[in-house]
Amino acid sequence: MKKVHLLVTLALVCCTTYTMACTNFLFTKGATKDGSTMVTYSADSHVLYGELYHWPAQDWPAGSMLDVYEWDTGKFMGKIPQVAHTYNVVGNMNEHQLAIAETTFGGRKELESQTGAIIDYGSAIYITLQRAKNAREAIVVMTDLIEKYGWASSGESISIIDPNEVWIIEIIGKGEGEKGAVWVARMVPDGYVSAHANQARITTFPLEGKTSISSSKMNKIYDPNITTVYSKDVISFAKEKGFYPQDGKNKDFSFSDTYAPVDFSGARACEIRVWAFFNAVNPDMAQYWDYATGRNIQRDSKGYATNRMPLWIKPSEKVDVLQVMDFMRDHLEGTELDMSKDMGAGPYECPYRWRPMSFKVDGKEYVHERATATQQTGFTFVAQCRNWLPDEIGGILWFGVDDAASSVYFPMYSASTEVPFAFAVGNGSMMEFTNKAAFWVFNQVTNFAYTRYNLIHPEIRAKQVALEKQYVDFVQMIDAGAKEMLAQNKEAAIKFITDFSCRTGNHLVDTWRDFYGYLFCKFMDGNVKTAIPGEKNPKVEQPALPEWYLRMIIEQTGKKLEVVE
Repeated sequence: MKKVHLLVTLALVCCTTYTMACTNFLFTKGATKDGSTMVTYSADSHVLYGELYHWPAQDWPAGSMLDVYEWDTGKFMGKIPQVAHTYNVVGNMNEHQLAIAETTFGGRKELESQTGAIIDYGSAIYITLQRAKNAREAIVVMTDLIEKYGWASSGESISIIDPNEVWIIEIIGKGEGEKGAVWVARMVPDGYVSAHANQARITTFPLEGKTSISSSKMNKIYDPNITTVYSKDVISFAKEKGFYPQDGKNKDFSFSDTYAPVDFSGARACEIRVWAFFNAVNPDMAQYWDYATGRNIQRDSKGYATNRMPLWIKPSEKVDVLQVMDFMRDHLEGTELDMSKDMGAGPYECPYRWRPMSFKVDGKEYVHERATATQQTGFTFVAQCRNWLPDEIGGILWFGVDDAASSVYFPMYSASTEVPFAFAVGNGSMMEFTNKAAFWVFNQVTNFAYTRYNLIHPEIRAKQVALEKQYVDFVQMIDAGAKEMLAQNKEAAIKFITDFSCRTGNHLVDTWRDFYGYLFCKFMDGNVKTAIPGEKNPKVEQPALPEWYLRMIIEQTGKKLEVVE
């Protein structure tokens, strides 16, 4: 196994602080125009270097051991037995169209530490991708790893999709003195969408009947009628620890409200991202606005929130992959919390706020918003699984680096045997700049745009839309060619999609590097310059600042800047 973990540092923290990380939106077949399943992910951390991981398929000799490293820190955790064969993995998707993403919810502090545990959430994801072919098998592999080797992370919501099914599993460790974790996994009903963003979301769940089984009966998970799976002690452990009343009814037990109760920050900085997505696909979410803003979380006698959003909703219309990409670019537009509309956006309407997110004035605490699109994204993707195509060409990881609102998702076939050099592990790092790396090239453009957002970002958006539409069109042609080749020569077909993916990714970075040069020339020194054909000098414009901002300057400076006749 390639020790990519040593090169990756990801500081993910739970929702009780204002430095949240990661967002997942999930789409079933019946919710998309083409019948694909999809999951989105933004890995949001101020110290995560955006790059595209790759583990090639490999056969392993009997007795081989796997070194496990914590994804966040690169710390060596221990060794576990290797399996006989591991699958090709590109980023968070494997050659069988299995994709896995996550968001950290943290949960009860007393359950965060487990001495001697080996499997952290990153290892759970990437080891499972190398060992499982579909979502149900992934649940078995992942929970078995956790049971055998312990859970070395805090609470996690994990998305698992394959070409036919979409699942959410929520996991939290048992704390010191106990091994493993308690968990619940639920399949999203076809035709629905779901989401999670650093706040646990599974509440009550079915405990009996054909739709649900405990971990003691995991051999039944492959029954398609089973849509809920949970650890056998998920409720008894909570009662033992005093998290849930001994006389509490099992049917009323809520995983999230017990192990990760939602508070103001869990709503305002986490659930609000889910609300914005749900509202975009089905504008009937006004009833949950007060909850999502943290202004009114209603509770019952157990302390459970009673006005929470549903785990999944049905979209009013089916969506396509381009729309899915755009869901990741939200800044709470169209709401009273639109980040481009208050004074914090400045005269150039920038929908970003530098950290820290919370601050105090005159003893009162305030917050900046945490929207889906954020400046500290390391990498982001839309994983798309297509069951009408063979696995070799069905899975596409639409991948980008940096802020999703200003990035470009390019198509990376998940059976590819190489990744583009511009996105490869080892090409630069968080403290090693190189203009050959996608992460740095995109950050140059994005950070320049932040300085005069309403002038520069529209140019980025136009370029982004054109390229992503072009890539969608290209994929249709590559699919057709690769499918025909696959019938004749599998090896040639995989080389074909690998070459396409790598050339597209590298060309995108070349294009974006040139784009930065164009933007810098046009907007340098506060000017807006436009070339005039046949003339040496460009047209120069200097847009005036908005009147409200000028008035604020005068209010602060008094007569200091006044012109005296």
